[in-house]
Amino acid sequence: MRCPFCHDLENRVVDSRLGKEGDAIRRRRHCEHCGRRFTTYERVEESLPMVVKKDGRREPFERAKIVNGLKRACEKRPVPVDTIEALVDKIERQLQEGGEREVTSRAFRDVHEFMRELEDLISERRGKPRPRAAARRRRKRAS
Repeated sequence: MRCPFCHDLENRVVDSRLGKEGDAIRRRRHCEHCGRRFTTYERVEESLPMVVKKDGRREPFERAKIVNGLKRACEKRPVPVDTIEALVDKIERQLQEGGEREVTSRAFRDVHEFMRELEDLISERRGKPRPRAAARRRRKRAS
Protein backbone atom coordinates (compact mmCIF):
# COMPACT_ATOMS: atom_id res chain seq x y z
CA MET A 1 0.00 0.00 0.00
CA ARG A 2 1.44 3.37 -1.04
CA CYS A 3 1.61 6.10 1.62
CA PRO A 4 -0.77 8.96 0.66
CA PHE A 5 1.70 11.53 2.03
CA CYS A 6 5.14 10.54 0.72
CA HIS A 7 4.09 7.78 -1.74
CA ASP A 8 6.57 5.31 -0.30
CA LEU A 9 5.62 1.62 -0.37
CA GLU A 10 7.19 0.67 2.96
CA ASN A 11 4.58 0.71 5.71
CA ARG A 12 3.19 -1.63 8.33
CA VAL A 13 -0.22 -2.37 9.79
CA VAL A 14 -0.42 -1.23 13.43
CA ASP A 15 -4.12 -1.97 14.04
CA SER A 16 -6.78 -3.96 12.23
CA ARG A 17 -10.50 -3.92 13.07
CA LEU A 18 -13.76 -5.08 11.59
CA GLY A 19 -15.91 -2.22 10.27
CA LYS A 20 -19.16 -1.24 11.98
CA GLU A 21 -21.36 -3.10 9.49
CA GLY A 22 -19.02 -6.07 9.34
CA ASP A 23 -18.48 -5.63 5.60
CA ALA A 24 -15.02 -4.04 5.70
CA ILE A 25 -11.74 -4.29 7.55
CA ARG A 26 -10.22 -1.03 8.76
CA ARG A 27 -6.43 -0.99 8.94
CA ARG A 28 -4.29 1.71 10.58
CA ARG A 29 -0.91 1.87 8.90
CA HIS A 30 2.40 3.50 9.80
CA CYS A 31 4.69 4.69 7.00
CA GLU A 32 8.28 3.62 7.63
CA HIS A 33 9.63 6.46 5.46
CA CYS A 34 7.81 9.60 6.71
CA GLY A 35 6.44 8.25 10.01
CA ARG A 36 2.84 9.36 9.37
CA ARG A 37 -0.20 7.17 9.94
CA PHE A 38 -3.09 6.57 7.60
CA THR A 39 -6.16 4.36 7.37
CA THR A 40 -7.10 1.89 4.64
CA TYR A 41 -10.28 -0.13 4.18
CA GLU A 42 -10.52 -3.59 2.70
CA ARG A 43 -13.89 -4.52 1.17
CA VAL A 44 -15.20 -7.37 -0.91
CA GLU A 45 -15.33 -6.29 -4.53
CA GLU A 46 -18.81 -6.82 -5.85
CA SER A 47 -20.21 -5.97 -9.23
CA LEU A 48 -21.89 -2.59 -9.16
CA PRO A 49 -24.02 -1.13 -11.95
CA MET A 50 -22.83 1.18 -14.68
CA VAL A 51 -23.80 4.84 -14.28
CA VAL A 52 -25.51 6.38 -17.32
CA LYS A 53 -24.58 10.05 -17.56
CA LYS A 54 -26.82 12.83 -18.94
CA ASP A 55 -25.04 12.74 -22.30
CA GLY A 56 -25.54 8.95 -22.59
CA ARG A 57 -21.99 7.93 -21.65
CA ARG A 58 -21.65 4.94 -19.35
CA GLU A 59 -19.10 4.82 -16.53
CA PRO A 60 -18.44 2.24 -13.84
CA PHE A 61 -19.79 3.18 -10.41
CA GLU A 62 -17.02 4.74 -8.33
CA ARG A 63 -17.42 4.98 -4.57
CA ALA A 64 -14.75 7.68 -4.34
CA LYS A 65 -16.77 10.05 -6.56
CA ILE A 66 -19.79 9.78 -4.25
CA VAL A 67 -17.63 10.28 -1.13
CA ASN A 68 -15.83 13.28 -2.65
CA GLY A 69 -19.09 14.88 -3.82
CA LEU A 70 -20.64 14.52 -0.38
CA LYS A 71 -17.53 15.87 1.32
CA ARG A 72 -17.58 18.90 -0.98
CA ALA A 73 -21.30 19.45 -0.33
CA CYS A 74 -20.80 19.19 3.43
CA GLU A 75 -17.45 20.94 3.81
CA LYS A 76 -18.89 23.97 5.65
CA ARG A 77 -21.29 21.88 7.69
CA PRO A 78 -20.66 19.88 10.88
CA VAL A 79 -21.07 16.50 9.14
CA PRO A 80 -18.59 13.86 10.38
CA VAL A 81 -16.67 11.85 7.78
CA ASP A 82 -18.02 8.67 9.43
CA THR A 83 -21.56 9.79 8.57
CA ILE A 84 -20.59 10.34 4.93
CA GLU A 85 -18.88 6.93 4.79
CA ALA A 86 -21.94 5.27 6.34
CA LEU A 87 -24.22 6.93 3.79
CA VAL A 88 -22.06 5.77 0.88
CA ASP A 89 -21.99 2.26 2.39
CA LYS A 90 -25.79 2.30 2.41
CA ILE A 91 -25.94 3.51 -1.21
CA GLU A 92 -23.55 0.76 -2.31
CA ARG A 93 -25.51 -1.88 -0.40
CA GLN A 94 -28.79 -0.76 -2.01
CA LEU A 95 -27.22 -0.88 -5.47
CA GLN A 96 -25.83 -4.36 -4.86
CA GLU A 97 -29.11 -5.66 -3.47
CA GLY A 98 -31.10 -4.05 -6.30
CA GLY A 99 -29.25 -6.10 -8.90
CA GLU A 100 -29.68 -3.47 -11.60
CA ARG A 101 -27.12 -3.35 -14.38
CA GLU A 102 -27.41 0.40 -14.95
CA VAL A 103 -28.46 3.46 -12.95
CA THR A 104 -28.85 7.02 -14.15
CA SER A 105 -27.03 9.95 -12.62
CA ARG A 106 -29.34 12.55 -11.11
CA ALA A 107 -29.32 16.18 -12.22
CA PHE A 108 -31.49 19.00 -10.92
CA ARG A 109 -32.63 21.98 -12.98
CA ASP A 110 -32.66 24.33 -10.02
CA VAL A 111 -32.52 24.56 -6.23
CA HIS A 112 -36.31 24.21 -5.95
CA GLU A 113 -36.31 20.86 -7.74
CA PHE A 114 -33.51 19.68 -5.45
CA MET A 115 -35.43 20.82 -2.36
CA ARG A 116 -38.62 19.04 -3.51
CA GLU A 117 -36.67 15.82 -3.96
CA LEU A 118 -34.99 16.24 -0.58
CA GLU A 119 -38.36 16.84 1.12
CA ASP A 120 -39.77 13.71 -0.55
CA LEU A 121 -36.84 11.64 0.72
CA ILE A 122 -37.19 13.02 4.25
CA SER A 123 -40.93 12.27 4.23
CA GLU A 124 -40.33 8.72 2.99
CA ARG A 125 -37.82 8.20 5.76
CA ARG A 126 -40.39 9.30 8.32
CA GLY A 127 -42.91 6.93 6.78
CA LYS A 128 -45.43 9.49 5.57
CA PRO A 129 -45.40 11.01 2.11
CA ARG A 130 -45.77 14.74 1.74
CA PRO A 131 -49.23 15.75 0.51
CA ARG A 132 -47.84 17.29 -2.70
CA ALA A 133 -45.64 14.27 -3.39
CA ALA A 134 -48.54 11.86 -2.85
CA ALA A 135 -50.75 13.92 -5.19
CA ARG A 136 -48.02 13.94 -7.88
CA ARG A 137 -47.71 10.16 -7.64
CA ARG A 138 -51.50 9.71 -7.93
CA ARG A 139 -51.62 11.98 -11.00
CA LYS A 140 -48.70 10.10 -12.54
CA ARG A 141 -50.42 6.73 -12.03
CA ALA A 142 -53.72 8.03 -13.43
CA SER A 143 -52.14 9.19 -16.70
